[in-house]
Amino acid sequence: MSNEIKLILPLAISSSDSILNQIEPVLKPLKSVIHVKVDEQLLQLHLILQDNSNVNEVLQILSKMGVDVEVTQRNFPILEMSCASCAGSVEDILRVTPGVLEVQVNYASQKGLVKYLPDVVQPEQLKKAVQDGGYDLFIEDTDDRLDELKENRLLSSRNELIGAWLLAFPLFMIGMFFMNIPYANLIMWVLATPLVFYFGRQFYIGAWKQLKHRTSNMDTLVALSTGIAYVFSVFNMIFPEFWEMRGLHGHVYFEASGVIIAFILLGRYLEEHAKNRAASSIKKLIGLQPKTVHSILPSGEVIEMQIVNVSVGDILLAKPGEKIAVDGTVTQGSSYIDESMISGEAHPVKKEVGNTVYAGTINQKGSFQYQAQKVGAETVLARIIRMVELAQGSKAPVQKLVDKIASIFVPSVILIALVAFGIWVIFGGEHGLSHGFMAFVTVLVIACPCALGLATPTALMVGIGKGAENGILIKDAESLEIAHQLNVVVLDKTGTITEGHPSVQDIFWNDQEDLSFNQSILYSIEQSSEHPLAQAIVNFFKSNQNFISDIEIENITGQGIRGKYKAQNFYIGNDRLMASHGVLVSDKVQSWLMQQYQYSHTIVYFFDEQHLIAVISIADKIKGSSQQAIATLHDMDIQVAMLTGDQQQTAESVAQQVNIDVVKSQVLPEEKYDFVKNLQSQGKIVAMVGDGVNDSSALAQADISIAMGHGSDVAMEVAKVTIISSDLQKIPIAIQLSRLTVKTIRQNLFWAFIYNVIGIPIAAGVFYPINGFMLDPMWAGAAMALSSVSVVINSLRLKAKAIH
Repeated sequence: MSNEIKLILPLAISSSDSILNQIEPVLKPLKSVIHVKVDEQLLQLHLILQDNSNVNEVLQILSKMGVDVEVTQRNFPILEMSCASCAGSVEDILRVTPGVLEVQVNYASQKGLVKYLPDVVQPEQLKKAVQDGGYDLFIEDTDDRLDELKENRLLSSRNELIGAWLLAFPLFMIGMFFMNIPYANLIMWVLATPLVFYFGRQFYIGAWKQLKHRTSNMDTLVALSTGIAYVFSVFNMIFPEFWEMRGLHGHVYFEASGVIIAFILLGRYLEEHAKNRAASSIKKLIGLQPKTVHSILPSGEVIEMQIVNVSVGDILLAKPGEKIAVDGTVTQGSSYIDESMISGEAHPVKKEVGNTVYAGTINQKGSFQYQAQKVGAETVLARIIRMVELAQGSKAPVQKLVDKIASIFVPSVILIALVAFGIWVIFGGEHGLSHGFMAFVTVLVIACPCALGLATPTALMVGIGKGAENGILIKDAESLEIAHQLNVVVLDKTGTITEGHPSVQDIFWNDQEDLSFNQSILYSIEQSSEHPLAQAIVNFFKSNQNFISDIEIENITGQGIRGKYKAQNFYIGNDRLMASHGVLVSDKVQSWLMQQYQYSHTIVYFFDEQHLIAVISIADKIKGSSQQAIATLHDMDIQVAMLTGDQQQTAESVAQQVNIDVVKSQVLPEEKYDFVKNLQSQGKIVAMVGDGVNDSSALAQADISIAMGHGSDVAMEVAKVTIISSDLQKIPIAIQLSRLTVKTIRQNLFWAFIYNVIGIPIAAGVFYPINGFMLDPMWAGAAMALSSVSVVINSLRLKAKAIH
């Protein structure tokens, strides 16, 4: 079969080698698998599948078996696309390329997000496949070369636009007002010929490439309409007697064919400019990266070097007013840093020895030295740029419907134009042929799939970019589209509502014997934990306690930690952990506890198998922005819930201070997941906000997952939205941004659809029997050009709208 795909996949076995023997029996029964063979010596899997669409199914099965296959995802710039139909054509080309798993081509951003098997297909092969289809795929890693290409194309487009209008204006004037001057037809022919075949050559080349692949796009419509109008006009000019013998007048349409080209070139030039503005957020982020940096050599000499040559561990110098080159830690000096371009926060942040600085932020008046910790693609700024690029290249659910419409749009328009021509010829009477011809050309010209194709992605590009400028990173378009429907926001307490920097306020030692030993045990066990409360205890004891190294540690999920030292077990955790071991609390301790709960303090118990040793009171200050953020969510008719592993008294006290609707205390990670799932079963659209590993399952289940920027890498990897500054007020801003973006998308789609729904019948001559009106093809070309530009300009209005 011609669609068969042959693959040779290197295998990485994460379990025992016995899995190799299971691969063939598991894959052979699949209908999509024609042949399967495992080479155990070379660790390769030889496959023949029915077609490329079956690869994902096989990979999922292999993954479940513990067999990993390397998969790469990359965002490639796509060149030579002229309309939304082109994006669909490029998708189809890449989708059937062996080794390609998923592909999303975004016409507005001119990029294709491709997930592929690097052991099967390389970028060079993807490029060739796209080029064979009449387009181009940019595979170089440097953006400078791509920017240069775009600038050259824009300059060339501008020059051709000027040249086209130098010919189009006199052609228009003669065709509309001076038709009776001597040699009018000949002059118009001379003006129209270079307009159509030189300045409009891109449309004919594009249409021919589409024809070779049995597809069609906007170029097809333009080439058909202008080409037929030109040929028809040349025939009528050379053989006027053909019509005179039949009692008709042979009209020429040179002005229509030429001016249509000029209008469409103008529309594309304006559209390209507008799309560049829509994508400006990425350029701003990239512009934050300095090209050079001052490096301090071991000898103390300061040299200027290219940022690409910086390595982890290098000592760098930040002078006043300079941009920070890489992520690092301050080693000497201090200063205030403007981090607004990354966090969205307007106030400069003081940086001292030990503090972290981020690439792209701006040093204010001070001078300091810092050690490079993350360079190149690993910096926070690089990750932000990568995330925004991927998000802007992704597709919202509504775009899938638009893509289906765009894929059949051009053939449908050609059919409508032919039907209109036929109706005019049959029922149009004396002038039926000329009116039919005009209707045919006008329908082809006025129809515009570009407006449909640009409606959703341009709004999303601007919305996602505006989010990034405000310190809100949105991972994909679907999240931005769904967020406007939210009616419940679930918040984790520690690090989300509170600052996430707990500190020990008081310790009640119930057992005063062996106090020094117990303090060392408590300190040493907590040293092995990454929980914020554990760190608070470690910081409290750090300066004056001995570390005991030979303690056997076991984490008890959602409850605490166990440390075993010389056959004796010690426990540190919440009251649930203590109750499970039957340890009792005296009246004296209970009285002390009631005092701590009044201040919303978190209580940690330290005990052994028999009795309570100590009780630690820990406070985590509520963020100044939390109360206002929750009030704003309430104003937006959004219910707010809080989940925490903390004690009930502490949780209720915090909830009361910030006016939270629903509180769940002492919850385990799986209970957070169940809580979110239960809300969804009630028809709620749920956002989960968290910052820790224990939030990851609930984040994954939620409709919208939001991670706070200071949190764990796991939480940020799972989350669809990341708040860089960890400011809770960014959440209502993100929801407001979603609402504005979705409103803009709906406006765009409405105008794109209504334009075609109204424009095509008018172009076909539906009003002629009523009032004698026939739309001139020239004005149809102007309307078509304006439709695309208006959609992009409407999306750009998002940039000017304030969100707060």
